Amino acid sequence: MLFGWGLMAFGASANEITTWILSLFGHSEPNLQPGKTNKSRRLTHRPHFVAVHCQEVGGKNYEASMSHVDSFVTELLSSDAMKEYSRARVYLDENYKSQEHFTALGSFYFIHESLKNIQQFDFKAKKFRKVVGKETWSETLESTPTVEKEKFPQDYYPESKWSRKGFIRTRWALADCAFDLVNIHLFHDASNLVAWEKSPSIYSRSRQRALQFVLDRITDDRYERLPYFVFGDFNFRLDSKPVIQVMQSTLVLLLIRLILQVEKKLFNYVNQDIFREDNGTSLLEFDNELSVFRGQLHELEIAFPPSYPYSEDSNQGREYMNTRLPAWCDRILMSPSARDMVIKPENEEKSIVYDNIGPNVCMGDHKPVFLSFRITAGAGKPNANKHKCCVVQ
Repeated sequence: MLFGWGLMAFGASANEITTWILSLFGHSEPNLQPGKTNKSRRLTHRPHFVAVHCQEVGGKNYEASMSHVDSFVTELLSSDAMKEYSRARVYLDENYKSQEHFTALGSFYFIHESLKNIQQFDFKAKKFRKVVGKETWSETLESTPTVEKEKFPQDYYPESKWSRKGFIRTRWALADCAFDLVNIHLFHDASNLVAWEKSPSIYSRSRQRALQFVLDRITDDRYERLPYFVFGDFNFRLDSKPVIQVMQSTLVLLLIRLILQVEKKLFNYVNQDIFREDNGTSLLEFDNELSVFRGQLHELEIAFPPSYPYSEDSNQGREYMNTRLPAWCDRILMSPSARDMVIKPENEEKSIVYDNIGPNVCMGDHKPVFLSFRITAGAGKPNANKHKCCVVQ
């Protein structure tokens, strides 16, 4: 079970958030959900392995709120909702005083008590080690042996300003296969006006460069190449120049007048239904940033509305802010071999779910997305059985 989340916020308790997530698997309905549950979205089993990737740990005002992160994690690990998860690994890049290394990324991994002999890779020793107990790592992740963390070079960002963008990789072995999980945060659009100037925008090119940097890094010759999942906040945006051109050509005058009220951080429009009707899929033709990586990265069909920018008003969980053109920023992507792990003939279609979380609930300015699937023995690579490390009882 993989989760990508654009912001780690503290609008609800750890137990509430965790209970809400686990309600997807057919458990009791949490109080965090104010509306009715769409039961077709809920699954019928509890995951054995849960991976949650967060970006902007501590929130936007991280200097003031970072002190709350540790207590949040402590409550999360000890919550009733997580009592069946006997092992956990939490990696938090909290050291904001180190501008050279700070990414504000947070990676959470929870292992159910029924999952036996799961192993995690030690990048320094270059071997797998059995996962035992619960551990939290923070501050100096650069020296943590079970993660690989890098911040993007400063000149990758179009405006050459300091940013908190980078990636964290972990490597796991279970169910007779091994794979990488990569937490990623790519560059945002700093200005709507600049993004509108060219197609594709300069920001799109910057994200392309950074993502290729990650792919080159995780497939180089330092370690054995394995299937990989990359998920988090890619900050992918719709190609705003042709979007507006299409709207102009259809002569939707009122909408044009409002959309043309574009400022650096203002994108004002009147009718948000276009982004919710049929999950906004009519706009997917302008979602082109992933096309550059055709053959390298795969994604399951998107059947949920754009994940950003949602209102941060707790009473407006379905509303978008008039700051940016809504887009599918939060994604779960995978290598061709990882896709083979997910999509297997023996897997029933209903066992694979790619969706968002909290459609009617304020979850911050990003809606988390998740991918749920089953791994079968020997999946992912021809010699995967040499990693025989996991028995589900």
